[in-house]
Order: sequence, then C-alpha cells, then structure tokens
Amino acid sequence: MAELWLFLMALTVAYLLPGPDMIVLLQTGARQGRGAALATAVGLGVARGCHVALAALGLSALFKTAPWTFDAVRLTGAAYLLWIGFQCLRTTLLSSFEGAGIEAGKRRWYQAIRRGLLTNLLNPKALLFCSVLLPQFIDPKGGPVLEQFATLGVVLVGVGLLFDCAYALAGVALGRWLQRSPSAQRVQQWLFGSLLIGFAVRLTFVQQT
Repeated sequence: MAELWLFLMALTVAYLLPGPDMIVLLQTGARQGRGAALATAVGLGVARGCHVALAALGLSALFKTAPWTFDAVRLTGAAYLLWIGFQCLRTTLLSSFEGAGIEAGKRRWYQAIRRGLLTNLLNPKALLFCSVLLPQFIDPKGGPVLEQFATLGVVLVGVGLLFDCAYALAGVALGRWLQRSPSAQRVQQWLFGSLLIGFAVRLTFVQQT
C-alpha cells in the first residue's frame, strides 16, 4: 500500500508539471469547447496506454541499441508540436463544435482524438518515463510481473485521464472568460502557440540518458 501511494505521488508530480499535453488540452478547451478537449484527453489516454505496452515490451531498449529510432521519434514529435503551435498562432476566433452537424461533429472529434494521441505518442520522453518509473514499483515476489506491470499501467493511464479531464475543463472555463475580451484572446493565442513551439524546440535537443 505504501508503494502504491508513492507511485500515485510520483504520477501526481509528473502530471502537474507543465508540458505539451497540458497546453494542448487548455488550448483545445479554450478554443473548441468541452467536447473537443475531452476527446483530446481520450487520445492522450490511448497514447499513454500504448507507451505502457511498449515499455513492457522493452522498446526503450531499442532506443539504446538503435539511437536513430529515438531521434526519429523525437524529431517527428517536435515537427508535430511545431505544426500545432503554428496552427494555434494562425487561429483567429474562438470556436466550438458542440452544436455542429453529426458528420462534422464526428470528423472534428476524430481530429481531436488524433491530436491528443499524436502529441503524446510522438514524445519519446513519455515512453522513457514509463520505462523508468514502472519497474521501480514491480516486486518480483509480489506475483506475476506482467500482471503487476498491467495494474500499474492502468493506474498510470487512469490518473492521467483524471488530470487531463481537469485541464480540459479548465480550458473550457478559460475560453468562456476569454470571450469577453478580444485582446485577451490574442494574448492566449500567442502564449499557447509560443509555448508549443518552445516545447518543440526543446524536444529537438532531448538526449537519451
């Protein structure tokens, strides 16, 4: 039980740190509404589940033996964050698809899920985080290792989803406040866009430890 609380505390600290996932959720909630933001949270959750599975399969070892794979994922992720950042800078109006038609709504939900999925999945730091954190809480004498890994993975994804939903709703509240001030909308647009571009630039310099 004590180890579980330590695991939860480690996750809480990690999810409270500002990063591209948080900014994408806030930006999506502010500019596209609750539905898009929660759909983005779903995409992030799926990506984290993939990272847990890849960590269990030892993909981080592939990064060590073939460093070019790490660089490929890192640079692709950075390019994607740059694209999102510039898209944010180009957007001029707050929008929502809560009342959009069925086909348009489905398409934009899919785009939001894909945005969350790719933002996290193309970040090799997320995979390394899972690969480093999860084994520390595996007890070889506590039962099947794979079962323990899966349990911790479910907790990691579940806690992340709770934080993501909170950030998504915070973004929605921010968007409602921004509707009262066009100048504040412009500041938010440039702030979030610049942060995403900054995260992209920082990702290009990330090295394996």
